Amino acid sequence: MRVLLAAAFAASFCFASGAAAQTYPDRPITVIVPYAPGGNTDVIARIMLEGMTPHMGQRFIIENVSGAGGTTGSTRAAKSPADGYTLLVGQMGTHAAAVGLYGDKLGYDPVNDFEHVTQFTDTPIGIFVKKDSPAKTLQELIAQIKAGKLTNGHGGVGSTSHVSCLLFTSLIGGKTTLIGYRGSGPALNDLISGQYDFMCDQIPHTIGHVQAGSIKLLSLAQTERSPIVPNVPTTAEAGLPQMQASGWNAMFAPKGTPRAFVDKLSAAAAKAFEDPTTRKRLTDIGAVIPPPERRGPDALRAFVSAEVAKWTPVIKQASN
Repeated sequence: MRVLLAAAFAASFCFASGAAAQTYPDRPITVIVPYAPGGNTDVIARIMLEGMTPHMGQRFIIENVSGAGGTTGSTRAAKSPADGYTLLVGQMGTHAAAVGLYGDKLGYDPVNDFEHVTQFTDTPIGIFVKKDSPAKTLQELIAQIKAGKLTNGHGGVGSTSHVSCLLFTSLIGGKTTLIGYRGSGPALNDLISGQYDFMCDQIPHTIGHVQAGSIKLLSLAQTERSPIVPNVPTTAEAGLPQMQASGWNAMFAPKGTPRAFVDKLSAAAAKAFEDPTTRKRLTDIGAVIPPPERRGPDALRAFVSAEVAKWTPVIKQASN
């Protein structure tokens, strides 16, 4: 009898879960972007959500919740109801670097407090200076940093822009005056207006300003040049091969969100990647679309775990 009851319960649960998946979503979905509008994560999120909308049958409403390097919005998302109607677009800063920076004070566990939906993009990281900076190469910037303190803007403690430059300055043995913002969008605006000297950030939301001459891109923190800026040398070419960093963006849901909902969202993202318009919008700004085997829920969870393990010791050493 117990076996029969258990089997009946399992069957009814599967039926209910399947029925819920059929009707989900039946109202708009709120997506928390844990940075100010205009930054890299915000730009990528808007492109992807527009591409996913036709395949979900409901619109997405973006809520920018900035602060503490993206951890304020991420904490809010982690503590939201697990009903599929509150999601998060996080990235390397919120779901890898934050562990090394905040330790036990971090209000969530990037691996265990979320359902991992899908990776959106990989994003090259560049080192930028204001347009009238005397530095024309990465080595000239390094010399200026070592000669005297320069000002270094970033999108908040724990953000990709903060962590990338933290690694950069630790590798060259330099000191800078850090200026934090509530997102890389506001930080970029002040670099354009010349309010500080340099920043490290992801390519997608900065490339237009590089092409317009509003800021200068000295180097990319990778081993191979990017086809979108083929004339820009890599850090390896510029004599700093240890400076390797890449940003990424991904969708998460609160822990306990039904797997059927997670799978439906992941499938919608996969269809968005197949859309030529969405793909072009992403590649035109320098974002790299990960291969299918790296996008799904299980692959993303394994990737986040590996990123936490990779960045935690690096950040702790750089912070000392």
